[in-house]
Amino acid sequence: MFRLTMLILCICSLLGCQPAAEKVFSVTKDSSYSASLSEDGQLALVSTASNGVQLWDLNKQALKFRWQHGSDAQSTDNNVFDTALSSNAQYAATLTADSLAIWDVNTGESIGWWSLPASAQSVAIANNAQTLVGLVDGSVMSFAPQKSLIKFLGHQERVSSVSISANGQLALSGSNDGSVILWQAQTGQPVHQWQLESRIGKVTLSQNGQLSFASDITGNGAIYYSDTAEVLSTLAINRRQMTFSSARFIQQDKILVTGSPSKEIILWQTQTGKKLANRQIQLTKNSQNRGAVVYSIASDAQQQIVSISNQGLVESWGPLP
Repeated sequence: MFRLTMLILCICSLLGCQPAAEKVFSVTKDSSYSASLSEDGQLALVSTASNGVQLWDLNKQALKFRWQHGSDAQSTDNNVFDTALSSNAQYAATLTADSLAIWDVNTGESIGWWSLPASAQSVAIANNAQTLVGLVDGSVMSFAPQKSLIKFLGHQERVSSVSISANGQLALSGSNDGSVILWQAQTGQPVHQWQLESRIGKVTLSQNGQLSFASDITGNGAIYYSDTAEVLSTLAINRRQMTFSSARFIQQDKILVTGSPSKEIILWQTQTGKKLANRQIQLTKNSQNRGAVVYSIASDAQQQIVSISNQGLVESWGPLP
């Protein structure tokens, strides 16, 4: 028995076995294009292939609203490829290649719909419903109900990722040209700019806007002080071409948690960039793909890590690390 136990431990070590999630809840068996968790991990916004965009109350494990992004409420087609929830869980944004919709999470009503001047890439939304959209022409558009539109100009290629502080004062964007720009969100004026080695995969701001994170597709990732543009830490990434599909500052910004297109969740110490813990999300039994994309990660009131993936699974991991 001892030898068998040691053999299992050795095999797990070689294969990189990870502890399984403590709780798993399936929000959809349909294919999904995008999903976002609220800051407290209580809501999940999921774009499905044939059942519209769904807002789930994870605490009750109940469907709260089903939205159709387009004008035809009876249509089963859904082209929403990116979603966002505000930090206060009051507003949601859904994005297609050519249009943006903003929703009231409490009432389920649409509070704004816009046609876009160029093909869209990414979306983020603040607590006041101000919404950023990164476009393929290198611009960033700022939308808010009953307010004028603002266009941010500064990138030379498509804007792959955007983020906005909770109060809507600061915006962060990353582009295929490797540039990362911090903006005054109310005016569209640039505050700081950083240059990474390759195409930007993910950017994110802390809720208060004090920290900025950016990573490119060749395994470079750094956390910056937003006010001074100085580097706080560089992530200790020990492999090339590591990309992130999601990122969020949690636990009073002491930890950055990232998700990857290859099933992995990693917790990083903000001050040092040191890896603290990692986990792998699971595949569904009927999955035809060995990979899985971590769409979004959050930390609930008990500081338990919660994730949602393209497998349609919400997984609770307990307190980490």
